[in-house]
Amino acid sequence: MEFNSDKAIYLQIADYICDQIQMKKWKSNEKIPSVRELAVILEVNPNTVMRAYDHLQQQEIIYTKRGMGYFVNEHSSAKILKERKDQFLKEELPAIFRRMQMLGINSNELLSQLDYFNKTNV
Repeated sequence: MEFNSDKAIYLQIADYICDQIQMKKWKSNEKIPSVRELAVILEVNPNTVMRAYDHLQQQEIIYTKRGMGYFVNEHSSAKILKERKDQFLKEELPAIFRRMQMLGINSNELLSQLDYFNKTNV
């Protein structure tokens, strides 16, 4: 995994885990890799993975079973989708709208591009 410097590594790992859950690679109530296993896979310090797991436990995305490891919470996928959608609508979309305004792109041009995107990315 390649990390960028704009965001803490443990948060990028948390995003990676959320991606796995959203893509249904890791399903509800399914065991996920141990801290050490994921650290080896991602080539990071186990403490960094542990920090990501702690973060996701606080958000109730994953949970732990004593002596058995970490598991995906039942409604994690829906929760991740809602949080990511809210973040996009509140943070990313306004920046896109500002950029469109600067470039003089109107709503008709946007809808035309959206239609094209939808047709070519089925």
